[in-house]
Amino acid sequence: MIKFFRHIRRNLVETGKTTKYFQYAIGEIILVVIGILIALQINNWNQNRVNKQKEKLLLSELYKEFVKNQEQFEQVVIVHKKALKSTNYVIAQFPINPNRINLDTLQSHLSGWATRYTFNPSQGVIKSLVNSSSFELISNSELRKLLVSWEDVLADYQEEEIIASLTLRNHIIPIITNHIPMGNLADDRFDSSYLSTFEFENMYKLRANNLKDILSNRSGELDLIRETISEIIKLSKPEDL
Repeated sequence: MIKFFRHIRRNLVETGKTTKYFQYAIGEIILVVIGILIALQINNWNQNRVNKQKEKLLLSELYKEFVKNQEQFEQVVIVHKKALKSTNYVIAQFPINPNRINLDTLQSHLSGWATRYTFNPSQGVIKSLVNSSSFELISNSELRKLLVSWEDVLADYQEEEIIASLTLRNHIIPIITNHIPMGNLADDRFDSSYLSTFEFENMYKLRANNLKDILSNRSGELDLIRETISEIIKLSKPEDL
């Protein structure tokens, strides 16, 4: 084809048809430009198709990760609510009369109030996504905003859980376990008069306040993290699900 065009140009020059030569040359340039543009368009189309496929795979993995995170989060909330319920039961008995309180019933509530179950979501996909060039493949601007804000949203929620966990581990449990046997209030060594002390009451009230801070949603952290998880799931959900 190139030889064909070169042969035409040589004939035009040799026959002195300069005007036609220039017209032909311009036409040839236009054809070359059109060919380049078509090639670029095809290349862009192929690249967009590849990017869409990559985005689809990324969103699928993100969706799976946050579905599991949602399940874990709701389970954590249930555990916190059960712990608060047990704690509130004991508080409702204050002031406790050791000679009248049913120790078996009290024991059943002592077993759940100290559960330290915290929300630790899987973040492998979201971290690798946000911290790499693959993030540019996410076409939904709202989803991009949610992914960028996720770390702060998670930290805000976890703050109260961390405070509650540290208070329980470092302050409440060491004091309580010095006076109350684990799992057996019928132990002869147990001095039940401890149940009527201010120390015992204050430990329970402190625990209740910590749990309420997690669940009360006064600052909106609980609803915000729940809504963020739900939105990420909705916006990353594969079309075939």
